[in-house]
Amino acid sequence: MQATWRLNSLKNALEHIHSTMQLKFGFRLWDGTHVPANPPTAIIAINDPGVISALMRRPKIETLVDAWVQKRIDIEGVNLFEMAELRPAGKVSKLAKKLNRRLLVKAALPFLFAPSKQRTSSDIKGEGARDGSETSNKRNIAHHYDVSNEFYALFLDEQMLYTCAYFTKAENTLDQAQRDKLDMICRKLRLEPGDHLLDIGCGWGALICHAAEHYGVKAKGVTLSEQQVLLGRKIIAERGLEDRVSIELQDFSKLTGTFTKISSIGMFEHVGLANHEGYFQAVKRLLEPRGIYLHHAITRPGKRTEKKFRKKPAEYKALIRYIFPGGELDHIGMSLRNLEATGFEVHDVEGWREHYAYTTSHWATRLVARKEEAIALVGEETFRMWALYLAGVSLAFERGSAQIFQTVATRKTKSFSGMPLTRASLYKRENETC
Repeated sequence: MQATWRLNSLKNALEHIHSTMQLKFGFRLWDGTHVPANPPTAIIAINDPGVISALMRRPKIETLVDAWVQKRIDIEGVNLFEMAELRPAGKVSKLAKKLNRRLLVKAALPFLFAPSKQRTSSDIKGEGARDGSETSNKRNIAHHYDVSNEFYALFLDEQMLYTCAYFTKAENTLDQAQRDKLDMICRKLRLEPGDHLLDIGCGWGALICHAAEHYGVKAKGVTLSEQQVLLGRKIIAERGLEDRVSIELQDFSKLTGTFTKISSIGMFEHVGLANHEGYFQAVKRLLEPRGIYLHHAITRPGKRTEKKFRKKPAEYKALIRYIFPGGELDHIGMSLRNLEATGFEVHDVEGWREHYAYTTSHWATRLVARKEEAIALVGEETFRMWALYLAGVSLAFERGSAQIFQTVATRKTKSFSGMPLTRASLYKRENETC
């Protein structure tokens, strides 16, 4: 009797929310009933009452993520991108003011002391340490990148590039956009035979192989992912590049010697704000005077004060907790300030936000298309976490809450930098090939 009354109260509350907020999606409850009774195509499925109890006790985004990962809540009839497009028109906070709070509280209270049955998906969370030590760095990188090479191959391009592609046309394929990205990076670095390139956080080695094959350089890549090293070395051998290209399992800051060019593509996000000075000092130490450094990193929009910037939104905290343990994003102003303070001269800054929205959309779509293979490799919880993550990141870049920049700088000297006076050399004519 109590369970029936509790369920009916919830239905009444959801009907009120649906009509007041003018929602374009409906709900399906664990007993099979729908709200509204004649539901639209898009449905949020609440698969057990414990979800309501868990949200009452811990109304945080992590609670929703755990419920999603465990399939205790789900969506039906549409995909994640389509559901995101169905968000209420106008400001949600303004619409929420019209809700009958007394009705909502009355419906929610019976769930407060009911068993939540919610468990924490601790196996897919990282520890999140970012003290800059080699041990914590390696642990955090392994959490994200050592899921398995086979898993990444399900949704990445043919060269296994897990960084933002470069779309000269929106309709280009992911493979084409990633090839164009590699060539653009090589052009910005002004690579030429005789150069010695270091790629920090080299992934599976696509850039260093491309640079050696098309620009005649000698290249070294470093990563803290054992899975990437194993596959990367195999790829290098298959392409016959062992005399010019190498991958090491090593913290780049422990390297010795110098390089004429250094790239860091999608690695800086793992460093942590407190460790930025040490990072740039290490890059400077390894780079020859007037050598070129290309800094490719995700950022967050700046705020009026650093205090406001360092206050992390809930979705950003969840991303760090589940996907990028130890990761922190700066803003482009902080990047430029730190580069200049460390002894670099900044020459070019280019925003690639739209490019990453396209890239992550491709990844999300490709992963979901191979759902069964992904589940067989990593389990359903990890698959659902990654599907949510990739779709969410794509939407963040589309809406501008996340940004990404490529910054070209040189190790400053008291003379001309040697950089070209215009950007003309960066862009190929239509009939030119790399």
